[in-house]
Amino acid sequence: MIQQEIELPKPLDQLTATELERKACIGKVMTYTLKSLTDTFVNKGFQWLLPVALSQSTDPLWPDPGASIEKRIEVDIYGKPVRTTASMIIHKLVASSTAYPKLFILSPNIRIEKAERAKTGKHIYEFTQLDFEMCNAESKDVFSLVEDAICILIKDLKREMNSELSQLCRCESIQVPKVPFKIYDRAELEAKYGLDWEAGIAEETTEPVWITNIPREFYDFEDFKTGKWDNYDLFLPQFGEVLSGAKREYEYTKILSKIERDQVKKDNYSLVLKMAKDGRLKPTAGAGIGMERLVGWISGVKHIAECQPFPRVPGSVQEL
Repeated sequence: MIQQEIELPKPLDQLTATELERKACIGKVMTYTLKSLTDTFVNKGFQWLLPVALSQSTDPLWPDPGASIEKRIEVDIYGKPVRTTASMIIHKLVASSTAYPKLFILSPNIRIEKAERAKTGKHIYEFTQLDFEMCNAESKDVFSLVEDAICILIKDLKREMNSELSQLCRCESIQVPKVPFKIYDRAELEAKYGLDWEAGIAEETTEPVWITNIPREFYDFEDFKTGKWDNYDLFLPQFGEVLSGAKREYEYTKILSKIERDQVKKDNYSLVLKMAKDGRLKPTAGAGIGMERLVGWISGVKHIAECQPFPRVPGSVQEL
């Protein structure tokens, strides 16, 4: 598969008047998208939590084969080593098991991607997820919630943001997806496309599709008898994965054995292990939606950093 050369987004001070007008349109779509999704979650009884930027415990991003992290940012504060948040997955597991059974967070994520990912069009080193989690939920509950939220969003966008979508040449080409979304098993896609199945399905699909059974981090539910994972990604045309989630592990022996198997640093997850051992970690399911990728697909951008006021392109650092 030939990778098209993608022009990298420019900072605000280098944009022409026409480019600034387009940037403003994308910003309006982003604003509408945030309002629509957060309204949907609030209306369905979710509590809106504030994000965490620094923590001793964050997403290990290992052994996920899709991760491409060049470095992890760690600093010392008050005599303790903390890291910038790669995702709030650990916080969600604890919060949903205790005071907030249905929650969501607009969570900044810092993942210093390798510089060669600059021109994929779908990677940035700082992005925002709409992270959510539900206690005593199954994967099917997440599918239903997300499909409903996206269909409401696209339907209302086409009605209320017609001018902006027209300026972005997306008024006709973006359509309300058919529900339920198609579901593919990762093993079936590997058999069809090989190890590059992610690029294959992203090129083939014209609507959002679910991909299930993806070997990943210790907190995603794995059936030790069958070897199958009860997890899922939502893939969009062109950009691929826009959402990643799972039914979660909550049993102490399984979490511990997976942490040890994957050679993940146990000390970083001592609280989760203690809660699981004490029976205080409950079964949950959830996901995180990448806002730049979602709005990039809606707006028809070539590079998702176009959706950021201050582009965070791998391999480059701007003054702002």
